[in-house]
Amino acid sequence: MEFIEGVIAAPFICLGWIIVGALAGGLARSIMGSRDENFVNDLILGILGAIIGGILAGVIGVGPTENERGLELVLINLVIATVGAMVLIALRRAFARA
Repeated sequence: MEFIEGVIAAPFICLGWIIVGALAGGLARSIMGSRDENFVNDLILGILGAIIGGILAGVIGVGPTENERGLELVLINLVIATVGAMVLIALRRAFARA
């Protein structure tokens, strides 16, 4: 039964990732003072930022635990993805100047 519930929930989970990724990309651009990009660029930046942020959170030892669910988990993931996207923006700026 868990497998069937997982398959049914999978599209909604992916939709959640897309929404959080787009928000994280837009937030990171605003915080870093970057120029506005289109939705697709913000989405890609946010999703890649989530990957980078997740890796950094794992190395540092912070991030969501098993007890966090719902909105709390979404907010934690949004912060992690935004920080990761900010790291990507900073790296792009550093390499563009070099």
